[in-house]
Amino acid sequence: MADIANQPVTIRVAAAGDVHLIHAGLLTIARHLDAVEKVTATADDLLRHGFGPQPAFTVLIAEIGGEFAGMCLFFKSFSTWRGQEGAYIQDIVVDERFRGAGIGVALLRHTAAHVRIEGGRYLRLSVDANNVSAQQFYERMGLAWSAQERIHGAYGDAFEALAGQHESGV
Repeated sequence: MADIANQPVTIRVAAAGDVHLIHAGLLTIARHLDAVEKVTATADDLLRHGFGPQPAFTVLIAEIGGEFAGMCLFFKSFSTWRGQEGAYIQDIVVDERFRGAGIGVALLRHTAAHVRIEGGRYLRLSVDANNVSAQQFYERMGLAWSAQERIHGAYGDAFEALAGQHESGV
């Protein structure tokens, strides 16, 4: 880590050529959570959805000495109660070689600044219930945990069944 301490962190918006780095970052998160089998997205999926005419997400990539150090993947959101645009952070990861070097702090700050420049006024994210270190990090950074909200989702067969109910006229 002493080698990187004197090197500046560069944070930039990802380009289409970064999809393999982004995919590797997602797999790093999955390994940390012992859930690699849950990642079905491919680099091609990321390319198709993140870098076309209407990108579904933005990624900021952190580099030190030209090496991938971390990333933050987020997308626009809108709060009907606040009447404001913001962003939802889907994934944030710091490469193990660079942990403790302030990369996570830099990524969150750059993400907030990027969102503000785009007109947003808040950030939201969810954290795996077992990822206590991430929860503590976000709280130190000022992202408050909400006891009033729970995330619900419909995926795979549950989503198809829900969507199919509409098609059948129900």
